[in-house]
Amino acid sequence: MRSRQLLAGVAPSGAPFDPDMEICGISYDSRTVRPGELFVALPGWRTDGHRYIREALDKGAALVLCERPPEGEGPWIRVPDARAALAAVSANWFGHPAEELTVIGVTGTNGKTTTTCLLKEVLERVTGEKAGLIGTNQDLIGDTVLPAVRTTPESWELQRLLRQMADAGCRYVVMEVSSHALTLKRTAGIRFAVGAFTNLTQDHLDFHGTMEAYRAAKGLLFRQCDRAVIDLDDEAGRYYARTAPCPVYTYSERRDEADLTAKNVRLFPDRVEFVAVERGGLCRVSLPIPGGFTIYNALAVLTCGRLLGLGLEEMAQALRETRGVKGRIEPVPVPMDFTVLIDYAHTPDALEKLLITVRDATPGRVICLFGCGGDRDRSKRPVMGAVASALADIVVLTSDNPRSEDPEAILADIRAGMDGSAVCQTEPDRRKAIRLALSLARTGDTVVLAGKGHETEQETAGQKIHLDEREEVAAWSRQTVPAMWKLDEKSQGPGDIS
Repeated sequence: MRSRQLLAGVAPSGAPFDPDMEICGISYDSRTVRPGELFVALPGWRTDGHRYIREALDKGAALVLCERPPEGEGPWIRVPDARAALAAVSANWFGHPAEELTVIGVTGTNGKTTTTCLLKEVLERVTGEKAGLIGTNQDLIGDTVLPAVRTTPESWELQRLLRQMADAGCRYVVMEVSSHALTLKRTAGIRFAVGAFTNLTQDHLDFHGTMEAYRAAKGLLFRQCDRAVIDLDDEAGRYYARTAPCPVYTYSERRDEADLTAKNVRLFPDRVEFVAVERGGLCRVSLPIPGGFTIYNALAVLTCGRLLGLGLEEMAQALRETRGVKGRIEPVPVPMDFTVLIDYAHTPDALEKLLITVRDATPGRVICLFGCGGDRDRSKRPVMGAVASALADIVVLTSDNPRSEDPEAILADIRAGMDGSAVCQTEPDRRKAIRLALSLARTGDTVVLAGKGHETEQETAGQKIHLDEREEVAAWSRQTVPAMWKLDEKSQGPGDIS
């Protein structure tokens, strides 16, 4: 592609460049630059791409886009915002695939993954059209699974993925849009037919600094939307409903002024049921996913669908047939009379909602295993400790993704918020901690493995190691069942805590 075509919509300044220069690719990582490519120097959180301009040029980069003039000769051109420029040239390179698709973006602290997965399934079931999914668990082109590196990819990877989806015949794309992605302009230039907001609770303050800044970052989505779908029961949602620069459609379980409301809510151990009410119509809805938060995820899906022209009744039928989402209240089979659930809950609000749901459906004790990520918001750690202490009978503290932090220091931060209401045991090694939590369970209990969800790796000391909690539970079961057969019939079970 000629440089003038590639740079369309970008406002370069500084050194002159040949507008007919042939560019063979785009890179923002100096380690992977190939001769003839455009190198975009991105300012980063931990490092700065401007430091690697000379390396990129030495490797044969044909042209450099940067915010600050580098030392030495180019060729380079200056742009006011390198991240916005990367988004623009990436869209140019792939032929603006978003314009060929109906793109729906979902943002919020919790519920993005479940909402996007449900919406993709509903769209495909109701319309018969192929849909793509971009999210935390995985990327999907119809039924084809692609691994996901982050919730919302960098703009180059995102535009490439959208092109693959358009070429594969997708009509819709449902995308999780993180606050990081909005702040860092990964989605710049994409027009969303619908942008949905789920909720705002404490998370990512290590990046945003304050809840006000976090709220502002999420709100950036509505500047790129034709219409907004907003949870009116959430305080930030009510703020967006007043301030969003596009038409707003709301949903609620508690406020009758919303465009779509849930009435006659009924919660069961294996499902939720409610009546969806809108102006001029209603229908009964049932989902095979337990928990009060499932109501809100379903309402977000239904409201998005209505804005896309789908009928309530046909969407309700599709929701009845949906499958669960990996790592979201995911049951793991064990050959004992207790329940094991895996969930991604890694914020105070998500952990609280999860444990309330589990408590309501558990005849015995709730055993909660969790930790907190290293190199992330420290202020939420004692809050999550307080939540677990208040809502679980037994808490097993362990590592999540310690990253570069000392696991013991993270656990100390969590324990600072615990008041002793629950029995607490600590085991930094997550594999050992899972076995410990399972060994404590007896008939009627529920063991919750929180924080990792769909993830199958653990990041610690700069390394990523394989860790799939489903495999750990299965291995423990295989080792334990023969031993359990030898127990005296009067025993309460292995690892009993009174």
